[in-house]
Amino acid sequence: MAGLEGRRILLIIGGGIAAYKVLETVRLLKRSGAKTRVILTSAGAKFVTEFSLVHLTGNRVYTDLFDISGEIEMGHIELSRDADLLVVAPATADLMAKMAHGHANDLASTALIATDKPVVIAPAMNVRMWHHRATQRNLAMLKEDGIVVVGPGDGDMACGEYGLGRLAEPVEIVAAIRRTLAPNQQALSGRSALVTAGPTHEPIDPVRYISNRSSGKQGYAIAAALAAAGVRTTLISGPTDLDELASVRNVHVQTATEMLAAVRAEMPVDIGVFAAAVADWRAEIPQASKIKKDAADTERMVLHLVENPDILNIIAEDKKLRPGLVIGFAAETDDLIKNAKEKLTKKSADWIVANDVGHERGVMGGERNRVHLLTREGVDNWSEMDKVEVAERLVRRIEQELSGSDDTGE
Repeated sequence: MAGLEGRRILLIIGGGIAAYKVLETVRLLKRSGAKTRVILTSAGAKFVTEFSLVHLTGNRVYTDLFDISGEIEMGHIELSRDADLLVVAPATADLMAKMAHGHANDLASTALIATDKPVVIAPAMNVRMWHHRATQRNLAMLKEDGIVVVGPGDGDMACGEYGLGRLAEPVEIVAAIRRTLAPNQQALSGRSALVTAGPTHEPIDPVRYISNRSSGKQGYAIAAALAAAGVRTTLISGPTDLDELASVRNVHVQTATEMLAAVRAEMPVDIGVFAAAVADWRAEIPQASKIKKDAADTERMVLHLVENPDILNIIAEDKKLRPGLVIGFAAETDDLIKNAKEKLTKKSADWIVANDVGHERGVMGGERNRVHLLTREGVDNWSEMDKVEVAERLVRRIEQELSGSDDTGE
């Protein structure tokens, strides 16, 4: 399955400040070709509007168990039967309790108890509520019932507290949906992986640095897809505007030197995906104070640079540290395949994922990507797709490689 084309998803939105993230989840599902219907609980309607959801899905939003017009259009039983999969996000403590104990006193809980389809939940609540014995007891019951759980994450909360309870990121929720619907979702279970993502910031002085336009979106999507496939995943990220992923171990760095040290500390792993756009150079001697304009030649500013460590090559050539499968990225503006082939050999990688990052492509910072997968056997040209889909397709290829399967799954 190349994506979620034609898949019918029933999304149940619970009440919680994190409900706003679900709008982006709906967008990702739509871009992947899924058809989404929404049940909006009365509490969920306090945080997101029916109008927004109708606009995003193109479908009516269902809210009331006893809505006669809604029952005529599509009854509450038919809603759950028509779906290929149900998603509850945010899954509040109240919704989890209803699911665990079989309550059916509103549209959401009735649809959930009436389904025989797979169910994915993304819990989100205050850290104290999450750790409460009742919530943990309900969580255990839901897992025993076969419910797929994604998140929650660790971090700052709207209430001002810190800890477990943050809603998983949209890329993680969509990855969990894909893997739940995939027939071979256990192929990588128990494996370990490391993914690098984002740019690095190489200081010139306390306020200036050398960097690039990488957003980190592709690397984060790959980490989420690996985690959804059952892989113990560490994400080592340079500075980005993206939130931490709930399903992986997050490590944050600033510079290439810090990233190399973090990568070494995580070895050994089975899979290494080096997607970060590491700055090639850094200032030879970063200044301790801001460089003043009147302290230099106003027409020419000479900056002495030294080469940064080549993380991909260093790890690939170290017999003690080298992952079982080494995947590098090549971002090029010219002669894409030629340069990527050279990098495949020069960097001692097993695979290179190459993409054109010319300005007109809009890849860096964008939502879509068109890549070419280079292996020792040749070049596989992929069509343009969402970065989340690129991640899922790459994980499927990793599954095939490590399981010895020849099935491309296309």
